[in-house]
Amino acid sequence: MHSSKIENNVKQKKQRHQDWNVIKNLLPYIKAYKARIIFTLICLVLAKVANLGVPIMLKNIVDAMSITSTPKALLAVPVSLIVAYGLLRLSASLFAELRELIFSKVTEQAVRQVGLQVFNHLHALSLRFHLSRQTGGMTRDIERGTRGIQSLISYSLYSIIPTLIELAMVLGYLLFAYDVRFVLVTFIALICYVVFTVVVTEWRTNFRREMNSLDSQANQSAVDTLINFETVKYFGNEQFESARYDVSLKKYAHAVIKSQKSLAFLNFGQQIIIVFGLVCILGLASQGVAKQEMTIGDLVLVNVLMIQLYIPLNFLGVLYREMKQSLTDIDRMFSLLETDQEISDLPNATALQIKSPKIGPHVCFKDVSFYYEKNRGILNQVSFEILPGQTTAVVGHSGAGKSTLGRLIFRFYDVQSGAIYLDDQDIKTVKQAGLRQAIGIVPQDTVLFNDTIGFNIAYGKPGASQSAIEAAAQSAQIHDFISSLPNGYNTNVGERGLKLSGGEKQRVAIARTLLKNPSLLVFDEATSALDSETERSIQKELNELAKNRTTLIIAHRLSTITHAHQILVMEAGSIIERGTHESLLKDGQRYAEMWRVQQSQIHSLVL
Repeated sequence: MHSSKIENNVKQKKQRHQDWNVIKNLLPYIKAYKARIIFTLICLVLAKVANLGVPIMLKNIVDAMSITSTPKALLAVPVSLIVAYGLLRLSASLFAELRELIFSKVTEQAVRQVGLQVFNHLHALSLRFHLSRQTGGMTRDIERGTRGIQSLISYSLYSIIPTLIELAMVLGYLLFAYDVRFVLVTFIALICYVVFTVVVTEWRTNFRREMNSLDSQANQSAVDTLINFETVKYFGNEQFESARYDVSLKKYAHAVIKSQKSLAFLNFGQQIIIVFGLVCILGLASQGVAKQEMTIGDLVLVNVLMIQLYIPLNFLGVLYREMKQSLTDIDRMFSLLETDQEISDLPNATALQIKSPKIGPHVCFKDVSFYYEKNRGILNQVSFEILPGQTTAVVGHSGAGKSTLGRLIFRFYDVQSGAIYLDDQDIKTVKQAGLRQAIGIVPQDTVLFNDTIGFNIAYGKPGASQSAIEAAAQSAQIHDFISSLPNGYNTNVGERGLKLSGGEKQRVAIARTLLKNPSLLVFDEATSALDSETERSIQKELNELAKNRTTLIIAHRLSTITHAHQILVMEAGSIIERGTHESLLKDGQRYAEMWRVQQSQIHSLVL
């Protein structure tokens, strides 16, 4: 029991430290707008002064009307008091609206800057990070974090700070105008209220965290299922997915019920303290009236002041909980910013210099060893060169490490030993942006944006003209197909391009790369999803594109790489053969065996 209490204290201290770190990290985004902050605070104080003046003016009106009970008493009420009462109410509203209007830009700019920074940082993180994270949960963290910034600023500026200012004004007025007992009762009631609210809300925080965790799980499950919609349909597992999702929803519903019960306890406890404070204050005021030390107007004033003060305090539990939750959500988003990039530019990184951009760079893999996980080697002392303007093809069975070569050239990962050079420049020492701009790839698995065909082709060169986009599409043998569609290049391809066939998606990817016109080309099974006739026509275009340009082809169909200047045969992460198509056939080793197998398969299909 004692160890559990110590553990809870440690957790609370750690949480408080995290909360302060969040505030410290958020402040620079807000400090940039000092003038707006000053004007906002001025409006805030003026709004509260006007708010305090409203019950004071009401007291004067009541006292003036209490002079006599005759109808003529109305004449005793100065018109100026009523006008002043109305102006004070209007002023309180005016300054409150001005406060929100002036500060709204600060809030939105802070949200925009933080959100953009997180977005840019996520794109800077390694492929390993993105493969190990669930996109649904991560986007939810970002969404909650940006919303948390808005909530935290809103609750602080529009609720907590105004309430503290009003509390100080009310206590000051009570001390100035009445007995010190009014101040003590009000202060003690408020202290009890705040302590009770904080303690119970801290207890409730666990339920809220559980709710958020289960909400993220349910969201991840739903997103994952919808992304893999076709797979679900293939296996007829709609009921299975529904049951899985329902399990998450049931857990979430159970957590919500527990949270609601604790909220009811919090609200009722707060009302007990509020009522106790009001009764004590009214009791003191009634005694003052009975002793003729106070007027009826004073009784009304004290009552209105307490009610006016307790109205915002009534939401203190919700505000405290939401602020704590906002801090937690912002902290989770900021933790993404603290994630190590793994692959980052060196401080003295230079721009990649390609000696002959139209021909392409000299590529050199020198004793490259690489693994994704320590107990699972992928490449083992791989060395080869691609001369400028020449084509090298890599073949081998699945898992041999072929596609990894393309990822390493793009520097999605850093090698554990050895180095990769482009025109004698170690790719670790050059800027990633320039490196990737110089390389174009047609991947085996083409994933498109949920946008138009034109947008997806133009992604190879943002800002390209329509004529350039159409020229790239013609070279990729897809222009006629696009033109036959009702909306042409404005046709939406759907989520991940699922409205297009595999061959159509791959041709869009080829057009995208053709438009980019890079110095170094990487074809990773670029025609694997195409039929034989389309493959032959596109292969001709690819060969023309690769002509006199440095090219790396990762291939499965050997018939597509017979023209290569060099063919590498990989097995278990090592190069076991290298040479031209003719020389490798003469050697009669693994490549020759693969060729015979594929030719016999083609012969069987023809028959």
